[in-house]
Amino acid sequence: MSIQENYNHIKSQLPSDVQLVAVSKTHPVSAIQEVYDLGQRVFGENKVQEVTEKYPLLPKDIQWHLIGHLQTNKVKYIAEFVDTIQSVDSEKLIREINKEAAKHNRTIKVLLQVKIAEEESKFGLNINEAKDLFEQYLSGEFQNIEITGLMGMATFTDDKDQVKKEFLNLKSLFDELNQLKKLETLSMGMSDDFPIAIECGANSVRVGSAIFGRRDYSN
Repeated sequence: MSIQENYNHIKSQLPSDVQLVAVSKTHPVSAIQEVYDLGQRVFGENKVQEVTEKYPLLPKDIQWHLIGHLQTNKVKYIAEFVDTIQSVDSEKLIREINKEAAKHNRTIKVLLQVKIAEEESKFGLNINEAKDLFEQYLSGEFQNIEITGLMGMATFTDDKDQVKKEFLNLKSLFDELNQLKKLETLSMGMSDDFPIAIECGANSVRVGSAIFGRRDYSN
């Protein structure tokens, strides 16, 4: 199927209140522009170098989400324009984002990335660390950051029950923190598991290959 057909197919499966983050990593500007022309405005990139190269070449009303692991020394390159950083996985990182956002006199939205998967390779805060950071935020730390929600990735497995359990664990933490401050975004689910994520309460999904096709790793 074409990108347009893929995009329309994905959109047809999403409830109206679920945000689609089109994951454009490794895909060319022309493909992103094609999806933009279909009405998509929120795009996700994994790597700082890639998003900084694409940003000047595309419409300025795109909301760029950084969804990959972010090193503190790379924050300065995206602080001027990034809409949301979904992958905040340490206190050190959130402090750096806050510092760089202040330099540009802006507030950057962030999601706390919580490690819900059993895979060692996955990044993320544990539940207690996430609660601690959120409490610091509520006490007035991080003046140039708005924590708008949580993000998590389930284990890459065919065991749907396990995936569901992991998503529900994140939803439970989201509901708990939401009692303390109204949160907007629960980002769970990718191309392979977003229907389960939505069933478990996700209101934002990150879909790449199901829209753009297989990623080209050659460049």
